[in-house]
Amino acid sequence: MPKSKLSPKENYLRLTRGELPEYVPIYTMGFPGYNDEVACKIVGPSLFDETHITPAPTGRYDIWGVKYIANQETNFACIPEPNNFILDDITKWHEVIKKPELPDVDWEKLAKADCERVGLDRAKSAAMGVIGLMPFQQIIAFMGFSNGLMAIYEEPEIFAELLNFMVDVYMPIVQATVDHYDVDLLYLLDDTATAFSPFISPELYRSILKPVYMRLAKPAMDRGIPLQFHNCGRCEDFLDDMLDFGVKIWDPAQTMNDLDGVKKKYGRKIAIAGGYNWVPPASWPDVDEEEIRQTVRDCIDKYAPDGGFAYFAMALGKYDDTTISKVNAWMSEEAYMYGRDYYIK
Repeated sequence: MPKSKLSPKENYLRLTRGELPEYVPIYTMGFPGYNDEVACKIVGPSLFDETHITPAPTGRYDIWGVKYIANQETNFACIPEPNNFILDDITKWHEVIKKPELPDVDWEKLAKADCERVGLDRAKSAAMGVIGLMPFQQIIAFMGFSNGLMAIYEEPEIFAELLNFMVDVYMPIVQATVDHYDVDLLYLLDDTATAFSPFISPELYRSILKPVYMRLAKPAMDRGIPLQFHNCGRCEDFLDDMLDFGVKIWDPAQTMNDLDGVKKKYGRKIAIAGGYNWVPPASWPDVDEEEIRQTVRDCIDKYAPDGGFAYFAMALGKYDDTTISKVNAWMSEEAYMYGRDYYIK
């Protein structure tokens, strides 16, 4: 097997420049992949350790006062506590949503500690600075989907006012992340679509959400730092807008989007990190290793040609399901081995 000349970091960053990688990049959300390779490590200011959401049965509160819970049914992923929303009427948000106080920070010291805490090796892994605010999802966490979606349609100006209030709080943190963490990319997350369509119209997206994304992205754009954007669901309607605020990589790029059309239209202008649709076989938990590995090869063969693609996939299931762990190990190994010399065959 030919020996690569590029580190996982440099190979991944080629996607942000529209260049052909040396081998298929693998995105792992900062967790070790096969052979312990990590293309990107997610870093960011750990300012709110006492109140930040963490997986715990008793729940935790975020900095805005939303209670999050986790249990086995959620696979220990935190969600806003059902039927315990803190905002009923968006016109009264001033009475409920208060500005959190930022602690005094020695940014150089904190940045050093945060990068050490995640085990960032800058020679091997890109530093991906995360923006801790998910604007649309945060208001949904305040109000729930029904009230939140009604609010954006009935009171768009007030909805935008609340969004910008939260962005005002976060902008110093975003700026400090860019200034002190020596980031290679900035990571923005906000899920704005269902499996079938966006939650809101393109017009509302462009008049309300896009301006706040532009604000959050500006410190990175001013420095020429590319963005990676996490947006689940069928959100391809927003790709032109994502390019406007500096997005170079989109994950998880799920298959309910027309990814063939996306690659044809955008080429390497925006890379898709994903394109894998995990469907457990009917025989579960009896699984065929070769069939699983073939799905990985099929995904790479479908989207990797001519670049603009990073492999990003995992099998989802119960936290303690040993079959899930086994399948993920096969997938990780196959992605690494099959993609390693993909562009030099």
